[in-house]
Amino acid sequence: MTAKTGSQQRAAGPFGWRTVTPLVMGSALNPVNSSLIATALVPIAAALHIPVGRTAILVSSLYLACAIAQPTAGKLAEEFGPRRIFLAGIVLVLLGGVVGGLGHNLTVLVVARVLIGAGTSGGYPSAMVIIRRRSHQAGLGEPPGSVLGSLAIAGSATVAIGPPIGGLLVGGLGWRSAFLLNVPLTAVALAMALAWIPRDEQPAAGRRIAEVATRIDLGGIALFGGMLAALLVFLMSLPRPGWVALAISAVLAALLVAWELRAARPFIDLRLLASARALTRTYLRLGLTLLGVYVVLYGITQWMEAARGLSPEQAGLVLLPLGAVAAFVSYPVSRRNLVRGPLIACAFFMLLASVAALFITGHSPVIALVGVMVLFGVVVGTTSVGNQTALYLQSPPENVGTASGLSRTFGYIGSIASATITSIVFHARVSDAGLHDMALILVGVAAVVLLMTLLDRQLSRGSKALSSATPSSPGPKKDVAQASGRGERAVRTAVATTSAGTRPDPPVRWRKAGQGGTRD
Repeated sequence: MTAKTGSQQRAAGPFGWRTVTPLVMGSALNPVNSSLIATALVPIAAALHIPVGRTAILVSSLYLACAIAQPTAGKLAEEFGPRRIFLAGIVLVLLGGVVGGLGHNLTVLVVARVLIGAGTSGGYPSAMVIIRRRSHQAGLGEPPGSVLGSLAIAGSATVAIGPPIGGLLVGGLGWRSAFLLNVPLTAVALAMALAWIPRDEQPAAGRRIAEVATRIDLGGIALFGGMLAALLVFLMSLPRPGWVALAISAVLAALLVAWELRAARPFIDLRLLASARALTRTYLRLGLTLLGVYVVLYGITQWMEAARGLSPEQAGLVLLPLGAVAAFVSYPVSRRNLVRGPLIACAFFMLLASVAALFITGHSPVIALVGVMVLFGVVVGTTSVGNQTALYLQSPPENVGTASGLSRTFGYIGSIASATITSIVFHARVSDAGLHDMALILVGVAAVVLLMTLLDRQLSRGSKALSSATPSSPGPKKDVAQASGRGERAVRTAVATTSAGTRPDPPVRWRKAGQGGTRD
């Protein structure tokens, strides 16, 4: 046998570029579509002859679909194979792009956004399942930092470059390009996934529909979706609240809790969230941080176009430093698998940027807007890396797909809240006063995130455990297998540390309650 060249080894290894590239591409479709439409909302309103405020449904409908579909896709990936779910999601995104590009009214565009949201939801949880399984097959306790870092960049930098890309496309080709861009993107992602992602094992034959429904908890999915839909109706009714929708959401929430506590394979493992408080705090921290990020991407973008008078291209270019800084910050931090430091920096810069936004007016120079975007770029880059690494440490290995999807659901709930805040403060008109109201809300949210991070003692333990597992200088010449023994031991140590010991956090159980025992 002939020896493989270095490039062949890098392509064919457990985390070679042929495996990682389609995972990054598929995972990036969701954040790009989340933010791409930001600069298209005002032109869509003008083209369809509707108020700008009504276009908020294009934002919230995608997030509602994602909030339901992300953990569902994680469940399906664990049950039927991550490659199958990954490919099915890409096809749905392609369909949504075509429907939106040909749509002529708001209803059709909402349908397109729901298809895109459901389809892009398959990328990230499927990628996490693939990474976890390939790590196990290769005898690694954790994947190389660059692998998780690539996904972090796909989720942070790409969400920030969506508005600049959207601004250029909408300015040059019209608002339909914000949908049609998905056609070439999904074609490339589909080709790479078919060629480079290894095939899944065949699912167990002969399973009945009832058994499958139980394994993925269709009842829990339906209750969760109904609860979120009713809550969204209530939030969108503000500042004239629709109390009936809120009451329906509360009733469905109570039914969801009762159902999930009795489910053999719960859609949302409430016992895990109650016992693994470190994981729950990671979810809450991520949701609050993304609330602030999306207020900037949608609220400040609308303000720049409607109040500051910038064109979609100009508004997109102002947002460009946000994506550039996010990518610049994400990569070196992700290589070291840091947790606590990036999250403290995230909260601090979020507070600083929110205070700075209080002093922005319609007469402020563009360079002042760019400065605020640079600060929020640090927020985007650090939150994705820190929270993703914390999630990887705190999630049971056998449920990493569901846990990853649920983390995105918390993020989307924060994003839905951001759309609600934007629609309320700009309800009458887009103005400086509304911008400052948004900034005040963000100051309060950032203060809460900072306190949560500083007081979370589990984060420092996770950081120390990960640092002991990661080579100090992970250059390209390092053999991944070299760190496998240390990584395995360190992750076990991290889990034991996270789950062990100080009040008020009880042990993190890696098996569902009632099954007995904990994972070694």
